[in-house]
Amino acid sequence: MIVVDTNVLAYLYLPSEYTAHAEALLKQDSQWAAPLLWRSEFRNILAGFIRRGTLTFEQALGLQSEAESLLTGSEFEVDSRAVLDLVRGSDCSAYDCEFIALAMRLETKLVTMDGKLLRAFPDRAVALNTAREA
Repeated sequence: MIVVDTNVLAYLYLPSEYTAHAEALLKQDSQWAAPLLWRSEFRNILAGFIRRGTLTFEQALGLQSEAESLLTGSEFEVDSRAVLDLVRGSDCSAYDCEFIALAMRLETKLVTMDGKLLRAFPDRAVALNTAREA
């Protein structure tokens, strides 16, 4: 099992330069986990696509449903103390620290392309484009 941040999910479902990496990661390890926060963040990404006219409302609903199905049984609440402790020791947002806190709790890696997370938590965060090598 690995923890993925919301952008990795977005790369899987929305065409980008990292889509092939996200698809390869899913083939390598299909047990993805995320804090519950991912749902709101993913909906916000979809909202931008709807507003730009890149996705229809129905397409966005379908993608949200697919992503929720992928993470069924692998969504977790995270401990506030753990998140705030990570915030205290880094310049990362509390939102981002939720993903690190979950990876620590599950004793696994966080796959991300977030530069701040990769720099602040090199022992726990791994870049999507190098995840297969980790």
